[in-house]
Amino acid sequence: MPDFLPVTRKEMEERGWDRVDFVYLTGDAYVDHPSFGSAIIGRLLESRGYRVGMIPQPDWRRKESIQVFGEPRLGFLVTAGNMDSMVNHYTVSRKRRQKDAYSPGGQMGLRPDMPVIVYSNLIRQTYKHTPIILGGIEASLRRMAHYDYWEDKVRRSVLLDSGADLISYGMGEHSILEIAEALQSGLPVSELTYIPGTVYRCRDLSRAYDPILLPSYEEISKDKAAYARSFAIQYKNTDPFTAKTLAEDYGSKGYIIQNPPAMPLTTEEMDDVYDLPYQGTWHPMYDRDGGIPAVSEVKFSLTSNRGCFGGCSFCALTFHQGRILQTRSHESILKEARKMTEDPAFKGYIHDVGGPTADFRQPSCEKQLTKGVCMNRQCLFPTPCKNLKADHSDYVALLRKLRELPKVKKVFIRSGVRFDYVMADPDPTFLRELVEYHVSGQLRVAPEHVSDQVLRYMGKPPHHVYESFLKAYGQANARTGKQQYAVPYFMSSHPGCTMKEAVRLAEYVRDLGFTPEQVQDFYPTPSTLSTCMYYTGIHPLTGEKVYVPKDPHEKAIQRALMQYKNPANRALVAEGLQMAGRTDLIGYGPKCLIRPGNDTGKPFRPAPPGKKRPPGKKKTIRNVHKKK
Repeated sequence: MPDFLPVTRKEMEERGWDRVDFVYLTGDAYVDHPSFGSAIIGRLLESRGYRVGMIPQPDWRRKESIQVFGEPRLGFLVTAGNMDSMVNHYTVSRKRRQKDAYSPGGQMGLRPDMPVIVYSNLIRQTYKHTPIILGGIEASLRRMAHYDYWEDKVRRSVLLDSGADLISYGMGEHSILEIAEALQSGLPVSELTYIPGTVYRCRDLSRAYDPILLPSYEEISKDKAAYARSFAIQYKNTDPFTAKTLAEDYGSKGYIIQNPPAMPLTTEEMDDVYDLPYQGTWHPMYDRDGGIPAVSEVKFSLTSNRGCFGGCSFCALTFHQGRILQTRSHESILKEARKMTEDPAFKGYIHDVGGPTADFRQPSCEKQLTKGVCMNRQCLFPTPCKNLKADHSDYVALLRKLRELPKVKKVFIRSGVRFDYVMADPDPTFLRELVEYHVSGQLRVAPEHVSDQVLRYMGKPPHHVYESFLKAYGQANARTGKQQYAVPYFMSSHPGCTMKEAVRLAEYVRDLGFTPEQVQDFYPTPSTLSTCMYYTGIHPLTGEKVYVPKDPHEKAIQRALMQYKNPANRALVAEGLQMAGRTDLIGYGPKCLIRPGNDTGKPFRPAPPGKKRPPGKKKTIRNVHKKK
């Protein structure tokens, strides 16, 4: 299969190779599309003359599965795939998911939990000294000690548990090329301690340049305040222009050293990355299984940018892609779009043009490309910075060019529009054209909540900003003669959300006149501000104490409140209203959420104070609306 990177020894030999330079193990199926990190890194190394062999989803129960190509000349590259494996495998309630969109036919069970650890240990059973370099989002967000929601404890750096030599964190293009060049030159992997965007292990601090010493692993494992302090230091050192080297002490195991992040890609570099010879689909070996479901989401979508200065607390982008916007040129995007229209399966619809945030097409201010982002403030939160340059003109020009391409009927925007950025732009052109050309009946937006208290912990703008956007959106629809709706996404159980705030959100949903089909419970994933608040009960950047809804029953109540019309949720909703002191919402009035009585027809009454709950019943939580 000469158009794909080889996945078998036979395919390697068909290329005339007797050995590969790098063996790339990934927890995802092999999809040669630039939405998959393994495809980008594999093709980038190939473009520099390196021979790369792919081993997608090896059988971790058999060490022979990683021996397909024998020992690579330079090293093994290991990634869990496009998602953290634990998020891929488990719901927020820790229940096993039924499908894996990154596996053939959506099959579950083709990768282990924590593949970067399992695969690396599998390699070490056979190849004792071959360099192992970890990459991808799982390794990137677990590069230092981190709270693990699934085990409910602080885990040490994945570098120690995996036995690997290096982590290439972030997007990885710059660091992986430097690693490859250094190994090619004959340097041992133990000497690669100077490369930006990497994490390594050492016995002492002699190789670390001017490091900031973080609280030790032992300290943060026992002291939540120390964990919050450590996280705050890491959060403030995610910018490539201003970040310092960080060192984490593991006692007899030595230190984990994090070098400052790699520099962001220039437009020319990003264009080169997306111009590599991707096949744009899955390897043909998956045809018999119906292909890879995740491809359908990206096959006819265009990546316009990377990075995000939005600063949402529950998002890991600050730790992974960074806050500095990186963009492709119009020419690069149009070239990919023209190629897309020649695909026999293309029906005239480009599904998305965007990235982490669709309407970001430039750094938030001019200084960022030379001095970096501000260490102690955000660009949009709590209000837009006076230096923010809110300008959609470049994005509007790009969308207009795409609409004019032959065979293109419609260009959708689905990757998310930052409504506060739209409101900060004095020019209404983008909103008008968004409504006229790029929405199909419904625009999905993410206000996340209606309580300003919760929104503050989320790093989101106050609720009145969203209300202003809705008004402007309605006016734009009226001017174009369209009847389109904004469909909001809301989140339950985020740190700071007491039952009082959950009821307020339920009232807002009531007044909207529809019941959300999907409600997202807050999911504590590694290396986010919100996860740090969830674990410690402390806002790491301010030191203030934060109420955290952790009990599964309370979380179920908060979720049920947003879907109060569902009869199955009646008892939970009634309990939540009583806990919040809002029994006025139980009745027959137009503002009431539920009617009196319960599933048995008896009026709802709380359990008497001090009464023990019956065996098998879930514990009732009281007074959770009070700040602790």
